[in-house]
Amino acid sequence: MTQKLADHRHPNIQAKAASLIEGVRTDEEKLDAILRFVRDDILFGYPTTGDLVPASETLRTQVGQCNTKASLVVALCRAAGLEARFHFSLIDRKIQRGLFTNFFYWLLPRTLSHAWVEVRVGTRWRAVDDFINDPTFHRAAIHELAMRGWNTGFSIALPDYPPTPGNSFQQMSAVTDDHGVWDDPADYYASPLYRNRPVGSDSWLYRRMIRKGNEHVRRLRDRYPEEWHSREAEAERPADAA
Repeated sequence: MTQKLADHRHPNIQAKAASLIEGVRTDEEKLDAILRFVRDDILFGYPTTGDLVPASETLRTQVGQCNTKASLVVALCRAAGLEARFHFSLIDRKIQRGLFTNFFYWLLPRTLSHAWVEVRVGTRWRAVDDFINDPTFHRAAIHELAMRGWNTGFSIALPDYPPTPGNSFQQMSAVTDDHGVWDDPADYYASPLYRNRPVGSDSWLYRRMIRKGNEHVRRLRDRYPEEWHSREAEAERPADAA
């Protein structure tokens, strides 16, 4: 049997979920607490093993990308008693522009496998992927997109349509194909639909590619000082919250 990557029964996942929802009453509040944690405390970055990372390992390393952070969201939701599932798709490789450059960018497939998360809240499913980029990196990426005149790159696709109530996204505008709902990423990754299988994942070239991507992520954060982030967050607060 394929090992599940959304390992919600892992003791560390169970403990983290319990701490996140302590004192929280509604399913909506539980989900918001989990999404904030995964967005803010798990930094955006590329694991050296690609997508094949259990949620408990992402919790330990506190680094992940769209698919591995999605595994953590679903695992925490299930540990918290929320019904959650994966929705897989293909996404244009332009989402990686600026993070993988030159030769390494052209090594990427034209479309990549991408997951977002759907969580049942009451009678509806709430769809989200805005847990992918941590706030400092997100603001730095938005700034860089504006400087370059791009609408897609640096792990963001600026929306060309208004989001539906309750659903929020950072990458949906770059999605190209729908691969439907899945219970666990391991099942999707074992299917012929999956596009992200690295060729020679133990090779020097692959390791260098991942290292370069993470270097670009760190460099982007370094160019966007934390005080800018704090100042802009303060400016965005409603006037009556001051």
